[in-house]
Amino acid sequence: MSNPQEVTGGAAIREAQIDILNEVDSAVILGLNAASPLGIFGTVAGLVGRFGAHRVIETPASEAALTGIALGMATAGMRPILIHQRFDFSLLGIDQLVNQVAKWHFMYGGKLRAPLTIRVIVGRGWGQGPQHSQALHAWLAHVPGLRVIMSSLPQDSYDALRFASANDAPTVFVEHRWMHFVRGTIEKGPAREPRNSVVRRSGADVTLVGTSYMVIECIAAAKLLETRGIQAEVIDLMTISPLDVTEVISSIAKTGRLVMADIGWKSFGIGAEVVIRVVEAGVAFRAAPIRIGLPEMPTPTAVQLAGDYYPTCTDIANAGLTACGYDESSRFIEVRDAIELDSPNKEFLGPY
Repeated sequence: MSNPQEVTGGAAIREAQIDILNEVDSAVILGLNAASPLGIFGTVAGLVGRFGAHRVIETPASEAALTGIALGMATAGMRPILIHQRFDFSLLGIDQLVNQVAKWHFMYGGKLRAPLTIRVIVGRGWGQGPQHSQALHAWLAHVPGLRVIMSSLPQDSYDALRFASANDAPTVFVEHRWMHFVRGTIEKGPAREPRNSVVRRSGADVTLVGTSYMVIECIAAAKLLETRGIQAEVIDLMTISPLDVTEVISSIAKTGRLVMADIGWKSFGIGAEVVIRVVEAGVAFRAAPIRIGLPEMPTPTAVQLAGDYYPTCTDIANAGLTACGYDESSRFIEVRDAIELDSPNKEFLGPY
């Protein structure tokens, strides 16, 4: 293990890929703008000059073909990392991903494997709109044969990407754009299996479970609730498939209350799966569980509308108050204006 170093989430992803390319001769990176000076939001910046165009491969905008090429590379013994700058773009390769990549190992009786890692980035802010902002992780978690990991704090992002590349299971690595700016320390080292979930903050009154960026909002919500004497436990749910809610069940056995906040739409989403698994485990709730997600409509492009579209720490804190039996008169009032609501939470360090 190396000495800890403070980096952003985006830099942690870049460092993971550097280590992968240094250590694994069969590893390659490919994607649209992989070789551009901007380097896909800086996450692969400078790598083509360092490793060469045969290992950091600039590609045409043909996602279906790219997924098929990456699958061919993987079955031939390589370990490709395919990058989609937006999760939405990967839908053009959904047939390859769902009908080929996810099923290769099963269909060939374990004789063929597809050690393929696909990075998909969820956009938000500055007018991303309906076609550049979708978090569709619940779709892919529904498909057996795919590992789905959410990008979290820098160390976990580093570990998750390192493990995904070293593991034989095809893995979709979901990165929320704003998580690239979260700062934290990382210790570099060999591939370690990422945690399914982790308690980010301890508490005994209500459990707040978040995915990706919503973990940041959950932590901010816990600070708000603390001003009312409510101690909230915050759980970061990182591995979406295979899903393990053991940590969540243990927390709710203590608190009896659950607020589940996801970066995707509420209906048919990860939040619903978490709630039903807790119910199936027979855990006794002291209050009805509450799910928080995006409203049932496409993402608006206008900043003024997008500011009202995304749930915030205030929404989560108010859900926590409801779960704890507080009435409407006790609700927190949102203090950020519409423009700020379409920018990263002030818990972040660094501009968008």
